[in-house]
Amino acid sequence: MVAIVGQTKNIALSARGRKNVSVTSIDTPRVGLFVTCLVDAMRPRIGFAAIALLEAAGCVVDIPQRQTCCGQPALNSGDHDGTVAIAQQTIALLEGYDHVVIPSGSCAATICGHYPELFPVGSPWYERASALAGKTFELISYLADIRHWSPDRVALAAHATYHDSCSGLRELGIKAQPRRLLAGVAGLSITEMEGAETCCGFGGTFCVKYPSISNAIVDEKASHVTASGAGLLLGGDLGCLMNMAGKLHRSGSPVRAFHAAEVLAGMADGPAIGEEP
Repeated sequence: MVAIVGQTKNIALSARGRKNVSVTSIDTPRVGLFVTCLVDAMRPRIGFAAIALLEAAGCVVDIPQRQTCCGQPALNSGDHDGTVAIAQQTIALLEGYDHVVIPSGSCAATICGHYPELFPVGSPWYERASALAGKTFELISYLADIRHWSPDRVALAAHATYHDSCSGLRELGIKAQPRRLLAGVAGLSITEMEGAETCCGFGGTFCVKYPSISNAIVDEKASHVTASGAGLLLGGDLGCLMNMAGKLHRSGSPVRAFHAAEVLAGMADGPAIGEEP
């Protein structure tokens, strides 16, 4: 069940009216869903898929309305003071939950890996940042490693390939988890593309600062996706998926892109990323 103690506009407005449940236990953790900027603004259905999956895994889900950006763009742009202010607001908002779950490896890695680095070791904010980092998880790894959940009666007749995002793979160690869960989707086959672990060229602000390099990288990635023969491109980070889906679409490729959470939640029957009107 979902409690809207807030969230970003799209999901909060659509989910209002659902029963607020505050009871929690070891078996039913109270989870704060950190939706991310891109999911809220560009692909809210990933947020709905995350809610469905977390509920199926036995969690009570809250969506804090006062959540904002995790601060990664500011961090990567060298705005230390701005990042600290965002981190402090986010820590204060999320630290009361049993777990915090994020449908993005890059945002999860920012909170898990970089928030503690913003504060002097041993300071109160360092301790609070470290405590939050220790109970914050990327969605797919949380389902697989913490909740030991697997899909039940989910089917999708399709041939897919999977892209490993840089932050999820290199900072959080997410590689086998999505493949293990997706293997439980009836009718879905996955072929590994060449360079599955190679950057797609998005990199947040990188694609803005270095567009020609970014375009060359995603051009190579798109060629590997096409060569795999898959009809679907799956991944765990919307930024990467939007970048690759855009390149594939512009090149005339019929490959469609979905977040892995959408497939696992049985929500891959609608418009793919970039197909929304």
